[in-house]
Amino acid sequence: MMEYGRVRRVLWIILALNILVALAKAIFGLLAGSMSMVADAIHSSFDSASNIIGIAATRVADRPPDRNHQYGHAKVESLATLIVGGMLLLTAYWVISEGIARLTAGGAPAITAVTVGVMVATLVVNIFVAWYERRMGEELKSGFLIADSEHTRSDVYVSLSVLAGFVAVRAGYPAADPLIALVIGVLIGKMGISIIRQAGMVLTDGATVDCEDIVRKSVTSIPGVRGYHQFRCRGGSGELFADIHVTVDPAMSVLRSHEIARTVEAVLKERVPGMKEVIVHIEPGNEGGSEIKD
Repeated sequence: MMEYGRVRRVLWIILALNILVALAKAIFGLLAGSMSMVADAIHSSFDSASNIIGIAATRVADRPPDRNHQYGHAKVESLATLIVGGMLLLTAYWVISEGIARLTAGGAPAITAVTVGVMVATLVVNIFVAWYERRMGEELKSGFLIADSEHTRSDVYVSLSVLAGFVAVRAGYPAADPLIALVIGVLIGKMGISIIRQAGMVLTDGATVDCEDIVRKSVTSIPGVRGYHQFRCRGGSGELFADIHVTVDPAMSVLRSHEIARTVEAVLKERVPGMKEVIVHIEPGNEGGSEIKD
């Protein structure tokens, strides 16, 4: 079971850091008249928005199964991830539109030691946030944290691009600032599409985790199992549901077959990370057969 309480604590910490980063970029970007820096600030603000959505979503996802949601509420986390992806696409549209307008109108931002210092400082914060969120996402098996860490990691590349734009402007190429804003917009759009695709896989019961090798080794090591087939798995990395058909000796008693089914279920829950529920179907196997069918 995913520890949603710990996921929320991680999101609260990251939210505070993202708000500080977004405010710093927005204030000094507007003072300097840097379109790329303001675009980066808006990108960072959506990090904060996604954190808030994640906090609300994990609170709902943490609710126990009820009459209308007998498999629990875990997919709410994926739904929240989908919403964040859509918000990123809207942001990409705005950034690209503003970049085109600034490129047409002309003008150069005022690059100072303060603006450069702000970008470097926020870059360091983003590197820490991306590393911390990814590590905690893998530890807690949270698809939202992992996806959000990829979003934050894109901030690192965006900030590096903005700094490169500052260098180009100081070298006498003012058009570099809106051009880099356009690149940032495309990057945000690609990130949004990627997040939507990942969340869509979970929501449509796609195979998001490859655990066939673990299943094969685990099931075949159980005494009394002759083979298996029709293994299916759905859900996110922290909330997996599966079913499998296991073949046994046709003459085996119902009680012994039931014990094997319970063993298969327990072994897969133990060995497959994030496996929450396994439905085992017992079938009679061929006399003397031991072939495993995928």
